[in-house]
Amino acid sequence: MAKALYGHVGSAPDQRMLDEVTRLRTRVRDLEIEVMRLRAENDRLVADTADANDLLRIAEPALA
Repeated sequence: MAKALYGHVGSAPDQRMLDEVTRLRTRVRDLEIEVMRLRAENDRLVADTADANDLLRIAEPALA
């Protein structure tokens, strides 16, 4: 096991793997930004819906 770990750690990193890791980190960052944007938009829509529901409520019964 130690030889396997040493062989893995001791070797120079593969450029393709480094490129893939860089690409994946960029993609994760982009997706995290998209999630934040969608959450903010969702919060805004929920707030707008709550305001609209307040306008639709009638304080007193209509046929009282």
